[in-house]
Amino acid sequence: MKAAVIHGPGSIKYDTVEDPKIIAQDDIILKVTSTAICGSDLHIYSGAMPTTPMVLGHEFMGIVEETGSAVTHLKRGDRVVVPFPIACGNCFFCNHDVPGNCEHSNPEHYGPEGGILTEKGGALFGYTDLYGGYDGGQAQYVRVPYANYGPRVVPEDLSDEQLLFLTDIFPTGYTGVDWGEVKGGETVAIFGSGPVGIMAAKSAWLRGAAQVIVVDTLRFRLDKAKATAGCTTILWQNGPKDVVEQIRSLTNGRGADVCIDAVGFEPDRNLADRIKATINFEKGSTKVLEACMSAVRRSGIVSVLGVYPVNYDNFPIGQFFDKGIILKGGQAPAHKHIDKLLEYVVQGKVKLEDIITHRLPLSEISHAYDIFKKREDGCVKVVLDPWK
Repeated sequence: MKAAVIHGPGSIKYDTVEDPKIIAQDDIILKVTSTAICGSDLHIYSGAMPTTPMVLGHEFMGIVEETGSAVTHLKRGDRVVVPFPIACGNCFFCNHDVPGNCEHSNPEHYGPEGGILTEKGGALFGYTDLYGGYDGGQAQYVRVPYANYGPRVVPEDLSDEQLLFLTDIFPTGYTGVDWGEVKGGETVAIFGSGPVGIMAAKSAWLRGAAQVIVVDTLRFRLDKAKATAGCTTILWQNGPKDVVEQIRSLTNGRGADVCIDAVGFEPDRNLADRIKATINFEKGSTKVLEACMSAVRRSGIVSVLGVYPVNYDNFPIGQFFDKGIILKGGQAPAHKHIDKLLEYVVQGKVKLEDIITHRLPLSEISHAYDIFKKREDGCVKVVLDPWK
C-alpha cells in the first residue's frame, strides 16, 4: 500500500509499505477514506519528538476491510471514525474515562512516572515508539487494535469531511472546555487559532459561554477563527503583557474564567526565547502557558491541550498558588466524548468541515506538511485522500 512515512526531521515521503495484518483477534483492518494532518504531527516532523521511520497520522476514518475473530460489533463494510488514543477499554484508566493513560496499549514504554523518555502513557496512532510504535492512518490501510472499544460506526448520509474531526481535534477542543467546567455565562480565552483552538471555540459556544476570545500571532488564522466560530480575536504582536491587558479589559479587569492553551511547546519565538531554551536544555517554550496563567482570573481554570514533552525551569508556581489557579492537561479522552459530539454533528448543532483550507492527495504529503508547518498559502487544516 501507499503511506506517509517519516524518515527524519523535515523528511516525510509517499512510500510503498507492507499492508497491515490482523495481529490480535480484536483488531480490524481499515481501508482509509480520509485522513488529516494534526498540529501535533508537526512536533515529529520538526524533530522535536524523536522517532524511527513509521507511518504517521492519528486523524483518519474509513471502511472496515477485515475483522479479527473476537470483534463483536463491527463487520466488513462498516464505515467508522477512530478516536486517536489506542486504548483497551478494560483497565483501571479506561474504566475511569481517561483512555490516554491505558495500561495495556503501550507495554514497552508505559509507566506511572511520566518521564521524558521513559514510563509514558497509553499508545497513540502514528506517534513514535514512545507511544506504542503503532503505524498511523496517513495511509491506504491501517490496523486498528482494540476494535471493540475504539471505532464508532457513523451515518452514511454524512460526508467524511463532516465527520473526520471527531477522531481528534473536536474531542480535544471540547475537552479543554470540559476541563474548564464551562456551564454557561463564562468568558473563555483560547490561545492558538489553529484547528484545535477553533474547535475549542466552537465547543465553548456549545457549552453556553458568554464570550469567546481567540489569540494568535497570525491574522489569517484569527480571520478563520472569527469566520467559523464567531469569536472575538486578539492579535499577539506586542508580547504577552499586551494580550493579557486586552483580555482583562474585556472582563472587568479580572481575567478570563477559563484559558485554554491550544499551542504547546512550539510557539512563535524570538531570539531571547531560543537562547533561554538552549541554556536550560529545554525544547521550545512555555510562553503561551505562562500567558494563560496571567490572563486567567483568580480561582480560574487553565486547560492545557498543547503538547509539552519535557520539563521547564522557572515555571510560575508562585503565581499558580497566589491566584489559586486550577491547572488541567494531558491527552484528551476522546472515547469519553465522541458519542455525544457525534450527536451534535448529526443534529446540525456544530459544523466541523468549515476549517478545512486544503484538500490534497496523499501523494502530495511532503508538500502538505511543508505548507502546514510554514503556515503558507493560508493553510489552517489539510485533509488528504489516500487513494490519489
